[in-house]
Amino acid sequence: MKWNEVIGQEEVTDRLKAMVCSGRMPHALMLCGNTGHGALALAMALASALLCQNSNGRKKAATTTSLGMFGEEDDSNSAASQCGDPCGVCPQCAMLKQWHHPDLHFSFPTVKLPSMSTEHKPVSDDFISNWNELINREGPYISLEQWMEQMGATTQQAIITAGESDALTRKTAIKSSQGGYKVGIIWLAELMNESSANKFLKTLEEPSDDTIFILVVERPELLLETIRSRVQRIDIPRISQEALQAALTEQQGIDSSMALKIARAAEGNWNNAVEMLKPESEQKMFLDLFIMIMRQAYTSDVRGMKKWSDTVAAFGREQQKRMLQYFMRMVREAFISNFKEPALSYMTVEEEEFIKKFGQFVNEINIIEINELLELALRDISQNTYQKVVFFDTALRLTVLIQRNKRAIKK
Repeated sequence: MKWNEVIGQEEVTDRLKAMVCSGRMPHALMLCGNTGHGALALAMALASALLCQNSNGRKKAATTTSLGMFGEEDDSNSAASQCGDPCGVCPQCAMLKQWHHPDLHFSFPTVKLPSMSTEHKPVSDDFISNWNELINREGPYISLEQWMEQMGATTQQAIITAGESDALTRKTAIKSSQGGYKVGIIWLAELMNESSANKFLKTLEEPSDDTIFILVVERPELLLETIRSRVQRIDIPRISQEALQAALTEQQGIDSSMALKIARAAEGNWNNAVEMLKPESEQKMFLDLFIMIMRQAYTSDVRGMKKWSDTVAAFGREQQKRMLQYFMRMVREAFISNFKEPALSYMTVEEEEFIKKFGQFVNEINIIEINELLELALRDISQNTYQKVVFFDTALRLTVLIQRNKRAIKK
């Protein structure tokens, strides 16, 4: 994978390329940012640069330093632009085109399927064919939801098991097959369970020669502090609106004005932008559910709320969390709509149509409490609280807040 396949993120790309060219790679990097911002794409482009036989990265594998020895980065942008690019034609790059390279190891969250024995601890190797199929089909901008569906998971929560940490340690302890680096990409590393994290920490403390770990993390605060202290952290910002607009026009073939509208609503996330183009997208479903519960709150339709709660309680927990995060964004848009400033709006046409009528019922009287209510629901769902109770209780409390505002407006 070449750097120009990453959407936007030029500053981060230049920084990573400079590391490759300097030959002073830290033994562990942590790329912090949403996969839709390009964190996984950057990790895969970096792995390609390190493994390509014509890139300076592979030639300098023997000079790899530990994080403690990592000095200041090469501040020469010209040097970064002249090397560190995968050639795309060498035998290493040929293997990387399908992501089958003996010195590249992917680790990712997994679930325990009914077909697995009671004693078996799921590891990435159990699902590597599913992973390669998804990556080769969708590219590096994937979501946890897509991965769960690819694995055939239902309502389970995906984790990285202790068995996975053991397997990664064994793989990276073996001498490089191709004479260069060994690279381990750990996607959503914060989903390691406690045992897995402690085992991986030991591997970080005593890394094998010429091994580079690249952690792709969305919520770094969930990782052990001792792991965070042993990696070089690089934050991946949202993709710029201009880069998203250009990519939508070039890759999706939509006109510039529509691309701009989607780029604004996507909030710097390529996954969100692509999702909005689908006729039956998850976001459209979330919008329908948001409209439904807000109308029920407005009319105090308790029976309707019960049906709504039963419906969303049947979703997987990860989807429930995404839905609540979407609701919080829509509440924010409803509040902002009261200021009549289009430049502050980041909505699709469908969202605007509803918010135009509903926005008046979310203002300074109840905005803080509504947001706190949704944050509480998100926390409860993350902690495995019984979903039906959480959503029905949230709907009832939301009704109180909307009704209070409704009465204030009538006065």
